[in-house]
Amino acid sequence: MAAPPARRSHAMNTHGTIRVGIGGWTYAPWRDNFYPPKLVQRRELEYASRQLRAIEINGTFYGAQKPATYAKWAAETPEGFVFSLKAPRYITEGKRLADTGKGVSGFIHGGLAEMGDRLGPILWQLPPSRRFDADDVAPFLDGLPRELNGKPLRHVLEVRHPSFACAPYVELARARGVPTVFTDSTEYPSLADLTGDFAYARLMRSVDDIPTGYAPDALDRWATRAQAWAAGEDIADLPHAASVQPRGKPRDVFVFFISSAKHRNPAAAMALQSRVDATP
Repeated sequence: MAAPPARRSHAMNTHGTIRVGIGGWTYAPWRDNFYPPKLVQRRELEYASRQLRAIEINGTFYGAQKPATYAKWAAETPEGFVFSLKAPRYITEGKRLADTGKGVSGFIHGGLAEMGDRLGPILWQLPPSRRFDADDVAPFLDGLPRELNGKPLRHVLEVRHPSFACAPYVELARARGVPTVFTDSTEYPSLADLTGDFAYARLMRSVDDIPTGYAPDALDRWATRAQAWAAGEDIADLPHAASVQPRGKPRDVFVFFISSAKHRNPAAAMALQSRVDATP
């Protein structure tokens, strides 16, 4: 592979690790502006994982994969790289979240251990039609396994109905230590409330006419925000459903460029990561 491995940042006492990535790695337009010419498709993950720090896998949203597939993905990536997995929609789109224990267990114990230390956050994305119901959400969060083969698991919840933008939801998620996705979107509620021990943002505003998807000043702002989250700070200029929190412990940070002008997202991710890495 011609491209050199991307420089890795490591967690320090005062800051968590910041990983910037994209959704998936198979997308035809990226063969014109991200992947090297004539790179065979079976080597795209190998290449992408050496330019980025993380990739959010969308395929698992449509169905769990075989253990051998998880193992293959992990084997193709370098040390320090992690995947975020979107949990299957048959779990999050059912009638009641509180009744999904069997499905949750089947997914978690269905081969994810094969990913080893490449397994990052598990993203539970709720549909836009699901309203906030504390009696339904609480038992769901309580039932999420907190470890797998003795190793801690990281769960993050993405909410898409406006009813979640309320203090009772923030308090519920915070009491269980489950982070909430900050969704930078015009369609869904954007909650920057820190409800867990890591931060997770999905940025959905890339545009076609900017080579890096986001303008330089916007990338600068996101670099500053990612660094603030990593230092344990809350960010007052982003939308909150509850009060801004005082500075806490350092947090790991995951930022993914998703959807919108998708062909620009790898460039956006690399541009943001380079800004983060350039700051001591």
